[in-house]
Amino acid sequence: MTSIALVRTGIRPFRGAIVTALLLVWLVGFTVLHGQDTLALGAADTTPLHGRLNDLNDAVGANRNSNPLFLYFFNEIRLVVDQLTTFISSLVSQPAFGRPVPLIGWLGVVALVGFGSWALGNLKVGLLAAAGFTFMGLQGLWQQSMDTFALTLSAVLVALLVGIPLGIWAGVSDRVNRIVTPVLDFMQTMPTFVYLAPLTLVFLIGPASAVIATLIYAAPPVIRIAAHGIRQSPKETLEAAQSLGATRSQTLRQVMLPLAKRTIVIGVNQTIMAALSMVTIAALIDAPGLGRVVLRSLQSLDVGTAFNAGLSIVIMAIVFDRVTTAASVRVERARRTTSRIPARVRKVALLVGGAVTAVCLYLSYTFVWAAEFPTDFDVGSPISRAASAVTDWAQLHLSALTSDFKELVTNSLLNPFQSLLTDSPWWLLFAVLVGIAAVAGSVRTAVTTALCLALIVGTGLWFDAMTTLAATLVATVAVMALGLVLGVWMGRSVRVDRVIRPVLDAAQTMPSFVYLVPFVALFAASRFTGIAAAVVYAAPVAIKIIADGIAAVSPTTMEAATAAGSSSWQVITKVQLPMSLGTLALAMNQGLIYVLSMVVVGGLVGGGALGYDVVAGFRQNALFGKGLAAGLAIVLLGIMLDRITQSVASRAQATTDHVRH
Repeated sequence: MTSIALVRTGIRPFRGAIVTALLLVWLVGFTVLHGQDTLALGAADTTPLHGRLNDLNDAVGANRNSNPLFLYFFNEIRLVVDQLTTFISSLVSQPAFGRPVPLIGWLGVVALVGFGSWALGNLKVGLLAAAGFTFMGLQGLWQQSMDTFALTLSAVLVALLVGIPLGIWAGVSDRVNRIVTPVLDFMQTMPTFVYLAPLTLVFLIGPASAVIATLIYAAPPVIRIAAHGIRQSPKETLEAAQSLGATRSQTLRQVMLPLAKRTIVIGVNQTIMAALSMVTIAALIDAPGLGRVVLRSLQSLDVGTAFNAGLSIVIMAIVFDRVTTAASVRVERARRTTSRIPARVRKVALLVGGAVTAVCLYLSYTFVWAAEFPTDFDVGSPISRAASAVTDWAQLHLSALTSDFKELVTNSLLNPFQSLLTDSPWWLLFAVLVGIAAVAGSVRTAVTTALCLALIVGTGLWFDAMTTLAATLVATVAVMALGLVLGVWMGRSVRVDRVIRPVLDAAQTMPSFVYLVPFVALFAASRFTGIAAAVVYAAPVAIKIIADGIAAVSPTTMEAATAAGSSSWQVITKVQLPMSLGTLALAMNQGLIYVLSMVVVGGLVGGGALGYDVVAGFRQNALFGKGLAAGLAIVLLGIMLDRITQSVASRAQATTDHVRH
């Protein structure tokens, strides 16, 4: 307790005083100079930079088939990816090889997915996978589901083909790890929207661009996690292998890779989930599948159809997540040789299952009834009607409550804070943000912040960027409030953790697109809808991080505080939270990044600002340059927020370490 008091009376109050002074200067400047030098730009207006980007788009289109860089590089990449995507689509989703149906019909796909899931995991997961894919067909969305499945599979195959070797290389080489890490940091701070505009400039609109965008977005997790798995190999084991004369190659193949296999499978899980999330958003660049259904339904406010398609996306995500999770568990059991089922029994069962799967594949190739999903059973229409009925009921009976809540938050919190950011002179807010970055972080953080803000000014979208920043910060405050309440509760109670954590795990399997559907039903299309969806989307990761940090506090320290007469509230506020400062800052960092990603997606449902600019750039050729600049502004906001919160996290962790020692 004394050490905590010393920390509190040290440098932190001094920094707090400087931040307070900066905020007071900002408020005074806002009061005096309100509405001046705001750099506001109309929704249909553009700047010379946007015009030059439009000209670049036109020039690329005119020289796509003559410029050597496109002829021998970009076009070749697009051709290879397009051929891979076309081939996989011809197997499961699109007519090909002179047939009016895919090579593998619905019965074969269900059998193959079920058998593969069983082989990789266990029988329960295999049955879940088969039931899940069958249900997607019963929803009347078999074709769209298979389009999404084909695109996801194409992107994941390429991502793993590149990502696993690169992750292994980064795991065994410090130099490669130092080069790769900042690139991965940059890629993972970029919201999903941002990948789309520049890729359409180079690779055009269509499935190929969707797959390329998806693999770029989905590759970092497996690279990072594979490298971590390799680096986590016990030193004693490696030294024992080297003492027996094993070469570096033998040590890697026979020791490091087997030990890291489960970790790599977890990386595959994260890559698959990221790919599915990105494939649905890639509907904005004309990617086929479930994302296109959700997008069109949201645009027409058809909540019933959007819910039905969103349910299919969630089912596919759950199947992928359960299969890869079961595979990682199976790998661990195999390593420890603690499998519940004898290997011989499992092998015989798999042989029988393989034979049944082969029969189903033959039937789906030969007979129309096994190739085209039957339409006799339709659960999709009842689901859509039920969702629409619930939406209508909610809007009729709850509209007063939801509307009042939305107006309360919007008018009392969001609008004033947004006005503070957008109606302040840009140069004043610029100086305040750089000053806060310097105080909260370091000189390097301040320089990075200044560079990002200067480039945002250069994009001509300062006003929209500040609008997005306001929504992001408001949502992050709500995320941290939820994170503190539920995270502390989970961290202090194992029973509560067992109940809540599976719900959070399930929530994290849902692609960001899906979160918009229920909030459109409750709050209609508005800025608030995007913010509410962002809070729910980002809360699980913050809650889990805070819960783990609270649970990691030494029981001895807590017992000492309790013995000294501290109440539960005092133990939380005086011991557990101060000793988890690093974890809290990390939760804020991750919450901010997730919120920014989702707030931008909220541009699809009236969120406005940078998200709207990006969407408008896809829809109107004249605004393509503005959309591209908006994507750059989003990246710059993400980098700035990430660097500031990382600096805060580093300082907080240093404080936590000081307290513990």
